[in-house]
Amino acid sequence: MRKNILLIINIILISFLIGCTNNKITENKKIDESESEEVIKMDNNLELKIQNTILDVTWYSNESVDALKKLAKDTLTINMNKYGGFEQVGSIGKTLPSNDINITTNPGDIVLYSSNQIVIFYGSNTWAYTKLGHINLSKDELENLLSNSNVTITFTLK
Repeated sequence: MRKNILLIINIILISFLIGCTNNKITENKKIDESESEEVIKMDNNLELKIQNTILDVTWYSNESVDALKKLAKDTLTINMNKYGGFEQVGSIGKTLPSNDINITTNPGDIVLYSSNQIVIFYGSNTWAYTKLGHINLSKDELENLLSNSNVTITFTLK
């Protein structure tokens, strides 16, 4: 009788653990799917200029970009600094809403870091950021534009 009770308890415990594992897989899958379903805006009414070069940027649709657009109404200029040999970083001077996730960036990615800094990559890095957009240039073009010295960027709402 005691062996039967232990067997039943083990079956219940194993079933519970399998159920928890399946829920965790489902939760992770939902997170991954939501990331891949992030909508990209194609209405490029937010303009990014680095030094005197206007860039072709594809912007993400999220509340961080919406807040950036509000700041760009009156033109937003940010002094950027080279960092780590793969990015330019600059303080916005204000805090924006963020939804940081751990990502590996690619050359051309524009992200929000710590809710108050813009980062533009000409290399790659893995960290928690909020995606803002992507500059449509090759890695070589980005390195020529960003890797030699500190730059100034300007956001303008068209």
